Amino acid sequence: MTTFARKTTALPALMALCLSVGAMFSVTTQAAEAPQDMTSPQASADTLSSKQQSIPLIAAFMATSDMPNLNVALNQGLDAGLTVSETREILVQLYAYVGFPRSLNALNELMSVVQARKQRGIEDAPGREPSRAIPIGDELLAAGTANQTKISGGPVKGPVFEFAPVINRFLQTHLFGDIFERDNLDWQSRELATVGALAATPGVEPQLRSHMLASLRVGFSAAQLRQVTEQLKKHGDQQTAERANTALTQALCGSTSSASTCGRTVSTTGK
Repeated sequence: MTTFARKTTALPALMALCLSVGAMFSVTTQAAEAPQDMTSPQASADTLSSKQQSIPLIAAFMATSDMPNLNVALNQGLDAGLTVSETREILVQLYAYVGFPRSLNALNELMSVVQARKQRGIEDAPGREPSRAIPIGDELLAAGTANQTKISGGPVKGPVFEFAPVINRFLQTHLFGDIFERDNLDWQSRELATVGALAATPGVEPQLRSHMLASLRVGFSAAQLRQVTEQLKKHGDQQTAERANTALTQALCGSTSSASTCGRTVSTTGK
């Protein structure tokens, strides 16, 4: 692939609502054992599947509106086994992080890719739609709060939620409720997509670090997340890869102050 377009994008309003920043969420660095519905099959504890490797690249190219590279990444993802439904869900979810315009443009690109592949005789697996109804009202709030707590490693609280309580309600009912209750895409894939999009977006390093922590909680190993940073470095923009690598190092070390020292250990041991 060619390099990422190096452009700084305006952070949409909803981006500021999304998963934890360091000062907002009380989280731990230790990955909890993930419930069965949070995970997807993997090649090994140290290796992402080809399907999983394609997700952060799709997300990163979407976040930078790099349509030529997004086209290539979408084709590679479908070749690797992503269904049309899974790929579409990735692009839908990411509106919460990079905005409706980029989500709509990426969905149009996916439509073009699928149509072009059909013309070449490639029939991609359609996948499935969500299998359960999304709750509403108080049940939606309860489900979203439970999902948020699992991913964040504990109840979410912090000064920003005391200052603007409605923000957390939006997170719980919409992001972790309406979106994360859709079971046509597993939570691991959702975190890979979010990490890729945030890594490609300058200025959201706290959120990126928090999503590295969330990725550990939903079952990824340090080695698998290191593979994400390597994929971004190999196929994308150097600064994107550096942001991802720094966030992962900080997540594994447990604090930003020890990142430089811990980074040498992480790079050497893979743990």
